[in-house]
Amino acid sequence: MDISAVNALSYEDFVNIFGNVVEKCPLITAAVWTSRPFINLNALEATIDEFIDALPESGKEGILRCHPDLAGRDLHSGTLTRESREEQARAGMDALSSAEASRVARLNEEYKRRFGFPFVICARTTDKTRILRELSERCQNAREAEMARGIEEVKKICRLRLQGLVLSDAPNKL
Repeated sequence: MDISAVNALSYEDFVNIFGNVVEKCPLITAAVWTSRPFINLNALEATIDEFIDALPESGKEGILRCHPDLAGRDLHSGTLTRESREEQARAGMDALSSAEASRVARLNEEYKRRFGFPFVICARTTDKTRILRELSERCQNAREAEMARGIEEVKKICRLRLQGLVLSDAPNKL
């Protein structure tokens, strides 16, 4: 789909197609639809980023809370979104050893207890070894720094999901 096709989408189609570029936050794409026409994919991405950046802290925290735990309950119960399932599988989070799974579960709980939202990383551009290291290291961050880092990771995820929908040859371009 090229940008002219994106710009021609009805509101309903736009939200249906792009509604999960930010995990479980179709309100964001609903809001940016009114900014059409977009001159290119970068303009669409920038509009989404600007919308996110303009949110108060509680809105940004809400976006982070919409993300599932990595290798968590949703993965094991089959309730992840299609996008998250594919991204976690690509990073190897669906094939952890029992020791790795226990460590991830413990660190996910520690992280959520410390910050009040789940750990977010762009799994599509990394692997389980780096994810485990980052999860452990980021548990030590200050809340404000971790909120900012989480939002930057959300934007990376959004960029890759947008590229996957609009550009047919862009599996992992950041």
